[in-house]
Amino acid sequence: MSVFAGAAAMLPNPKPFFELIPDPRRATPNKLHSLSDILSIALCAVLSGMDDWEAVAEFGRTKEGWLRQFLPLANGIPSHDTFGRVFSLIDPEAFEAAFFDWAAHARIGGDVLDQLALDGKTVRRSHRGSAGRALHLLHAWSCETRLLVAQRRVDTKSNEITAIPDILSLFDLRGVTISIDAIGCQKAVARQITEAGGDYVLALKGNQSALHDDVRLFMETQADRHPQGQAEAVEKDHGRIETRRIWVNDEIDWLTQKPDWPGLKTLVMVESRRELNGQVSCERRCFITSHTADP
Repeated sequence: MSVFAGAAAMLPNPKPFFELIPDPRRATPNKLHSLSDILSIALCAVLSGMDDWEAVAEFGRTKEGWLRQFLPLANGIPSHDTFGRVFSLIDPEAFEAAFFDWAAHARIGGDVLDQLALDGKTVRRSHRGSAGRALHLLHAWSCETRLLVAQRRVDTKSNEITAIPDILSLFDLRGVTISIDAIGCQKAVARQITEAGGDYVLALKGNQSALHDDVRLFMETQADRHPQGQAEAVEKDHGRIETRRIWVNDEIDWLTQKPDWPGLKTLVMVESRRELNGQVSCERRCFITSHTADP
């Protein structure tokens, strides 16, 4: 499959994916541009930071020579009115399916997906009326390409649990590491990932309170013995200093819950220490993973 050069990755040509979307326009002499060309230009423009149709059209005119490397552009670049009109007509579900199919094929160095992060977000100001509920989405992000590769709408944050298996089933998980926040720390999720050939990093919190408490006590004892951690990173920015330390341990046969978690090999604790204007805050988070403790 041909590729075009992205800012951080080699990405597949979006045109073949967008050709699967039904064209809602009538076949008339005024239809000068193919639907897949229009959508491909818009995608490249948005990925480059364009945020309105005039900017998208200007991007197309400025980058026309580059775009012609992978798009026919038989009649040049569409006007901003054409972009706006086409996007108001296309089937949003068909576009979403084609876009996520393209994003799932995004490549870096020839490898499809290396790490996938699942994250739930409530969209601000998305509720309808005083009694309405805000829109909550479960996102799957490719950590390498920094692209959203799948999303599912869920009624509430608690319903992320039922949406996670659905999103995971969209991908070939062989060799992929899946990281999920605490709501995804479920035995069934760990089983689905490992049976599909992937690895997991699952955050621990109150929804697995007994496991969380056991892991935290064990890892904090290790941290007391080795306060500098097994790895450390320091970031400084505008007076803020953030220090992250990590501790890992794969000697976990003592953990009574280990047999309940498919593939569990290692316990992890991450400490984030922030200093700003003389104020210091510190947070420690615990994780379980199917990866080994080897560097």
